[in-house]
Amino acid sequence: MNCSSRRSRSTGCAASTDVDVVSLLDSHLELDSQVALRPEPFGALAYHYGNRKLIFLKHPDVVRVVRELDGRTSLADVLRRCDVAERRWPAFESALASLTESEMLHEHQVAPG
Repeated sequence: MNCSSRRSRSTGCAASTDVDVVSLLDSHLELDSQVALRPEPFGALAYHYGNRKLIFLKHPDVVRVVRELDGRTSLADVLRRCDVAERRWPAFESALASLTESEMLHEHQVAPG
């Protein structure tokens, strides 16, 4: 997500606060059932059959993480399982937040029951 203000505790936009980052790390994301991933030399194409959005996943590591999202495991645990160094987590959080905003990913919903 782009934000027009510079990031600081007092002027950063609400969508880029540390609170959102923590909740994303703790979230249990999964690929939407209407999304198909097609492998490409640069990474993959993600196509959503419902909203017809097409997104280029430009890095194989991002593709690997997206494929590992199962809705049961936290994002932090998926990043660890994929051997993503913690210093790279902010970039992955940003990429996955964008995929969530594009409805490619969503938080796993448990049926009441």
